[in-house]
This record gives sequence, structure tokens and C-alpha cells, in this order.
Amino acid sequence: MLTDYLHEALAGAIMEQMENGHCFASIPQFPGVWSEAKTTEKCRVELAEVLEEWVILSLKRGDRLPVIGNYDLNAIGAAS
Repeated sequence: MLTDYLHEALAGAIMEQMENGHCFASIPQFPGVWSEAKTTEKCRVELAEVLEEWVILSLKRGDRLPVIGNYDLNAIGAAS
């Protein structure tokens, strides 16, 4: 379920080319989750790592997570 949630969230990523040639990516539903890298692929990989860490930290702290598609991880966070 976590893997599916992460994949669904990444599908909503916004990627743009910056003036310096780097790629910048963010996911609007996840404040503070962004990456910047020299290539689109590296940017995508970094974004996935940042998102995963953000979700895990949010679950540990009991923060409310965005519901993405049919995936709601908030019940998991409440159980701990």
C-alpha cells in the first residue's frame, strides 16, 4: 500500500526546466517536497527519496497525510 501511495503521489509531480539547465520538481499536495538536479532522471529519483522520507517522518509524528487517489495512510499513522 505504501509503494502504491508513493507511486500515485509521484504521478502528480510537476517538473520544470530551470534557467541554469537543471530540473526542478515538486508535488503540490506535499509541502516542502521538492528536488533539483542536473538531469530529469536524477531529479525524479531525488524527488521519490524526499517524498518517502517525508511520508515516513509524517507517520512517525502523527501528522495528517494527503489522501492520494484511493490511498489514505492516515489510519496507519493513528494506529501507532
